[in-house]
Amino acid sequence: MGDVGDVWFAALRQTEGRGRRGRAWETPHGNLAASLLIVPDADPAIAATLGFVAGVALNRALSQVLPQGIVRIGVDGADATNARIELKWPNDVLADGAKLAGILLEAQKQPSGRMAIVIGFGVNIVAAPVDLPYPAISLSSLGVEVSAETVLAALGEYWVDCVGIWDNGRGVAGILKLWRNAAAGIGAEVAIRRDGDIVRGIFETIDDTGRLIVRANDNQRIVITAGDVHFGAAASILA
Repeated sequence: MGDVGDVWFAALRQTEGRGRRGRAWETPHGNLAASLLIVPDADPAIAATLGFVAGVALNRALSQVLPQGIVRIGVDGADATNARIELKWPNDVLADGAKLAGILLEAQKQPSGRMAIVIGFGVNIVAAPVDLPYPAISLSSLGVEVSAETVLAALGEYWVDCVGIWDNGRGVAGILKLWRNAAAGIGAEVAIRRDGDIVRGIFETIDDTGRLIVRANDNQRIVITAGDVHFGAAASILA
């Protein structure tokens, strides 16, 4: 890979995309599928926290295009008097407790030893996927008529702001604080499916490296590095 990075690629329709864990992914015309190629000057372990940078930037971009008051209920069931877009660990953006957008990171080591990272963004603008094991929503179904180009422009602006705070990893703590402030379900019951097992408890926080911390019923703190997270009713019926 010879590109120096900091390059955006975007499409109004995606037919052969890839989601988490290699899952097939496609979007109808009018939704946003965008990828950002960057080559950060940071240790690979620190570069992994760029997912939180992307989450904060996308959260802010979507909050900008949503009129105040249009999102009513958070994933934890709380009323929201202002527009409420939430971040779901590790890589989703929610509106009214349903998935509005997703983020995916992939990395490849260059001959120089630095990591080239592609950050993919998928936003449900005109339509949301159906037949999913979780609720999904689109901006259109929220009554918001906005183009993919407008969302991408807002995302680009907030990305510049947020990656500046991140500062090649020196500002990870600041980014994680912003992420926590917009997080879905902190303090609520959660169930995480990981490696065939299900972990249940209270979503306590994310730690200084971005790992999810669950307080189990026996008061044990469990560290989650990867898994599918479910809140509310979905958490109670997960088996």
